[in-house]
Amino acid sequence: MGGARGHADTGEGIPPDALPGGAYDRLVAKLAKEDKFSGTVLLSYRGRTVLSRSYGLADKEKGVRNHEGTAVNLGSAAKPFAAVAILQLVQQDKVRLWETVGKYLKGFAQDVMEKVTVHHLLSGTTGLVNPEHDLQRVFHSKEEVHEYWEQWSRKGKLDFAPGAGEDTTSGGLAIAAQIVEAVTGMAYWDYVHEHVFKRAGMTGSGFFTRPQWLTDAHIAHSYMRQADGSRVDIVRNLDKGSPGQHEPGKNNARNFIDHAGDGGFATARDLARFAQGLCDGTVLKKPFADLLLQPKLPIGKGKFGGPPPPYPAFTNYTMPISLHDGQWITGRGGVNPGSCVNWNLYLDSGWVGVLTSNYDDFPLGEILEQEQLAIMGSR
Repeated sequence: MGGARGHADTGEGIPPDALPGGAYDRLVAKLAKEDKFSGTVLLSYRGRTVLSRSYGLADKEKGVRNHEGTAVNLGSAAKPFAAVAILQLVQQDKVRLWETVGKYLKGFAQDVMEKVTVHHLLSGTTGLVNPEHDLQRVFHSKEEVHEYWEQWSRKGKLDFAPGAGEDTTSGGLAIAAQIVEAVTGMAYWDYVHEHVFKRAGMTGSGFFTRPQWLTDAHIAHSYMRQADGSRVDIVRNLDKGSPGQHEPGKNNARNFIDHAGDGGFATARDLARFAQGLCDGTVLKKPFADLLLQPKLPIGKGKFGGPPPPYPAFTNYTMPISLHDGQWITGRGGVNPGSCVNWNLYLDSGWVGVLTSNYDDFPLGEILEQEQLAIMGSR
């Protein structure tokens, strides 16, 4: 499937490998031609699009093509929206980072309400462990999903002292979303739509329901790789699950609607707008955007216990941030069965790199390395 037309800003400061026809563009085109990539890549510099390419089909059954306005399931890449929502309330003095869960919510274990703070929720240092999810359950309404997350989060127990280590489950953001609801009187999904997506100009993004996923042509169907090598459309095949070792059997289309820590949908264009909005005061005032993005805790191991990164890396509120050749890079990635998303914000130079894909098995690392090479000239 041919790529959509690229857009170029050929002004001073644009490296050749980041332009249409450059090394980054050529790599993604090659992978798409081999059916190893389906989706959109976008590079922007100081708010202007330098390169935008889209490949493959958002809906193979209906022949709908991907484009930069196609919304893809975010997985964990949705987590920063919860942090932004909380910090918006912090800058209005409606929430305070040092206050505990019990200040805002009831029904949790007593030590959780007395010891876990809002800061712990955003930094992923609550000390909580939660029960495993019932990945086979098919949900049928927003109300059912909302009740499930409220009950699930209240089953969390402290495994270690808050602040003493990194969490292994995402119960903290489920609690943060409930604080947003308690303080504002709005459903979390509605709050994020009104005060994050709308404020940033993210017109194609949302926490869409399964019926919307099935019928809205701008939402990409997620094509999950199966053990036999085939790919299946997860929203049309709720009986199919991921063969992967991490959460085997998962199919997040069973959710009806996603929640704060895992899912939702955004377009490549909108993720670039969100990243830019963190820099220009659109979604948060600058001191609070700085609070979101500043390094918090050093990262000493890779994902799922792998080796530590070969460069200085830290957590901030819901995102990693790392130092490469004297430049700070932050952003967020997310993977769900059939989809993969990543966006990077190059804080010192004004570049943003976005990748959205409705495939879950492609050489993401190779693409991101080439993105960084194209922008910075180094890994």
